[in-house]
Amino acid sequence: MQLQDVMTPQLEYIGHNASMIDAARMMREHDIGMLPVLEENQIVGTLTDRDIVIRGLADRIDPETPVSHLMTNGVELRYVDDDVEEAAKLMEQKQIRGLIVVDRDERSVGVVSLGDLATRSDQIQLSGEVLEEVSQPTH
Repeated sequence: MQLQDVMTPQLEYIGHNASMIDAARMMREHDIGMLPVLEENQIVGTLTDRDIVIRGLADRIDPETPVSHLMTNGVELRYVDDDVEEAAKLMEQKQIRGLIVVDRDERSVGVVSLGDLATRSDQIQLSGEVLEEVSQPTH
C-alpha cells in the first residue's frame, strides 16, 4: 500500500509570522492537529497542537508569539508512492505523528498522520505500533 492510498489529500499551511492564536484557530476550523509552516513559499517546519500546548502555554509564552518560535524546524517529507509501512517505521523512529507527502516534482500534496494510518490503512496493528512508539517519553 502506498501513502497516496491513506494520506489526507488537502493540506493547510500557516506563515512563519502568524501567531500561536492564529494557528490554534486554524487547527480548530479545519479539525487538524498539524500545520506546515511556510517562509517564502517553502516549508521550513511544522507546528502541532501539542507544540502550542507544551512549548507555548506550558511556558506561558505570549499567544501573539509567531509560530516560528514554537515550530519544529525542518520537515519529514515522503513521496506519494512510498510504502506505508516504511513511512510508519520512520514515524516510529523519529517519534513524529505526521509526514508531509509530496509528488515526484517535490510539490506538497497531502499529509499522512497517525489518524490516517488508523482509519485508512488495512493494517490496524501497524497504526497501534506507531502510536506506541511515538508515545514513548523522549527523555
